Amino acid sequence: MRNIQRGAGGGSRISEGLVDLVTFDAIVVGVGGMGSATVYHLARRGCKVLGLEQFDIPHEMGSSHGFSRIIRLAYAEHPNYVPLLRHAYELWRELENQTGERLLIITGGIDAGTENSAPVKGALESCAVHHLPHELLDSASISRRFPGYHLSSGMVGVYQPDAGFLLPERCIVAHVEAAQKLGAEIHGREQVLEWQVKGKGVLLKTDRETYQAKGMIVTAGPWARSILPELSDVAIPERQVLIWTQPLRPEYFRLGAFPVFNLECPEGRFYGYPVYGVPGFKLGKYNHRREQVDPDHMDRKCYLEDEEILRVAIRRYFPDADGPTVGMKTCLFTNSPDEHFIIDLHPQHPQIALAAGFSGHGFKFCSVVGEIMADLVLDGRARLDIEMFRLSRFGKRASI
Repeated sequence: MRNIQRGAGGGSRISEGLVDLVTFDAIVVGVGGMGSATVYHLARRGCKVLGLEQFDIPHEMGSSHGFSRIIRLAYAEHPNYVPLLRHAYELWRELENQTGERLLIITGGIDAGTENSAPVKGALESCAVHHLPHELLDSASISRRFPGYHLSSGMVGVYQPDAGFLLPERCIVAHVEAAQKLGAEIHGREQVLEWQVKGKGVLLKTDRETYQAKGMIVTAGPWARSILPELSDVAIPERQVLIWTQPLRPEYFRLGAFPVFNLECPEGRFYGYPVYGVPGFKLGKYNHRREQVDPDHMDRKCYLEDEEILRVAIRRYFPDADGPTVGMKTCLFTNSPDEHFIIDLHPQHPQIALAAGFSGHGFKFCSVVGEIMADLVLDGRARLDIEMFRLSRFGKRASI
């Protein structure tokens, strides 16, 4: 069996020697943002599915917590993400309709920087390729329209009206509850210890039980490289820190007055949100201190040094939010070498599908990635184009 350093009954049973195995059509390892959506889409397609999560559901140990996650259609990272995003929006709205709960809040969004910065150029390219409604605004225009912003005179921003944020913990719960209603079985606080390919299926042992399934899907975030060690060089966990501050002018940072943002500036690249969920303006910095970490031993405390890194941007670009600290949290990115996603079938074992390396910009895609993972493990291919996310692009760095 493949031993696992760390990993995230209902089914029918068959006897195999002296071992009584619980069998499923598919087992999803890791029931966070991506895993909860995957469990739901598998159950929706009539599968007998088991979701295994080593922590609570939801939890604050990985990448899917903190009250809000940005969603934006004018995608600066690459135009190829836009078709996936369009379908993601559809699926989020569909989930809202099913649950009767608001999960996606539209605020508008601004990708800002100099005219030659990656957020601005990338957002404009996506808008051009996919004919997205948008406005290119100079810093003075942004401040007049959204007075919480105080960007430097040489900066511009691409305003896109469809951007906003998702409520990550509630999205996970909504997907899990919808999956349970369809017959899915979800186990929290159950750690995967080892697995092996057995015939055309997979045998998987946890600290509670042994299971057999036709397919396995790994959506374990920072722990994916422990479950599939071949990902060790291409799915690297990184410590992140978020801050919430009490605005000095709260009317500038309320819903309806403040768009979410993605800002590249001399101090780094920052992202932020209006006040929601807790009484504070939320801001984070991509690649906060560039700390590669072991998720099982990461320092989850927040320090004054962490706060100062974030306060620099608040003081300069959002000074009316530079009030007392309301809260701080750590979370994790799992970075791929090119910061694009890794979504694929295992090249040697097609009964195993994997989704990893979301590099700090993945949560908005959970709804559509869940559908893609169900396609991969059940049909052997995705209906949507995922060629740019193939593991093979890393060559020998991904030693599967």
